[in-house]
Amino acid sequence: MLVKGGTSLPREKGGILLIQLGDIGDVVLTMPTVRALRQHFPENELIVCVREHAKELAEESPWVDGVISVNKGKRKILHEIAYQKDFINALRKPHFYFAIDLRTGSRGAIIAFISGATYRIGRFANDGRLWRNRLFTHLVRPENEESQYSAEHSLNIISPFGMNTEDIFPVLIVSETKRKKAEAILREAGLPLSTPIVAVHPFSLWRYKEWRPNEFVSLLNHITTRYGFSVIITGSPGERDRAKELMKRCNGRVFNLAGKTSIGELPAVLKACSLFVGVDTAALHMAGAVGVPTVGIFGPSSPINWAPKGNQHCVASKGMSCQPCRQKGCQGSEVSRCLEELKAEEVLSVMERQLQSIRHPVVNE
Repeated sequence: MLVKGGTSLPREKGGILLIQLGDIGDVVLTMPTVRALRQHFPENELIVCVREHAKELAEESPWVDGVISVNKGKRKILHEIAYQKDFINALRKPHFYFAIDLRTGSRGAIIAFISGATYRIGRFANDGRLWRNRLFTHLVRPENEESQYSAEHSLNIISPFGMNTEDIFPVLIVSETKRKKAEAILREAGLPLSTPIVAVHPFSLWRYKEWRPNEFVSLLNHITTRYGFSVIITGSPGERDRAKELMKRCNGRVFNLAGKTSIGELPAVLKACSLFVGVDTAALHMAGAVGVPTVGIFGPSSPINWAPKGNQHCVASKGMSCQPCRQKGCQGSEVSRCLEELKAEEVLSVMERQLQSIRHPVVNE
């Protein structure tokens, strides 16, 4: 629902700025909005503003003309002044005629304002009445988003202006360069590329979304022993030691790729796989966006909002009456009973059909 400004935006020359300062998964889920903007404004320069760690992912999008990244790292005062000057210059150079901020934080609102865009579209914030909401010429307050797939949440901000699309599913395009890089990464890790690969992502930024390691080990052993597939464990550099501990307890071909790929390379590595299994995290969205079948392991978060959509995607959940509570663990404890009590057999019963449908080979040698 539009609560400020009119629905008509005049067509003008100049750039379009799309601001998404969420996590990596949020950037993946914003791709339908990026694609819709490109379709409606094929002649305008489209610039995306993201956090530094998502920059490479945004740069890979064929619908984006440029990326401006926000680096919140600590700098000495003179370096900070120089950084802010360069950032503002980069923000002003494209001469934006409209800017869109997809979130309710203050940083994105300030970026939209200092961009100099004539029209500034934002998401209405209940706590932004003092000054944040006033920085926008147009405000949108979507309704009933708890029942929507999260990729639609960004589309809600542009739909009042006629920028509609029926294609709401995220897509990440893997370039030939990235595909070759992914093959090199897999070869270097020692994977036999003639054997199907299953990607497993056990980790999350939020521990209350993680499943018990013992159950993951049972799952990995089933995949490698019964089916003979190779398994790669993906994760960040900080999760490499945890992945190593899992791998030590596994049988068969299990390879530790945690920290071995950049954010821009991970979608290409996942695309080389036949199946993805993991908790609710950015890697799950990436796998779905490159067309790989997924099994999402869900606890307190909502599959309606966060699970990839389509017949090739499945959700494994304990199915407790309190799910999804959308809380940070039971009563905010950072521990989720719905994941603590979920057994490997319950996840396997969901993913068995996908395992049986995998065919050889997956990647050409």
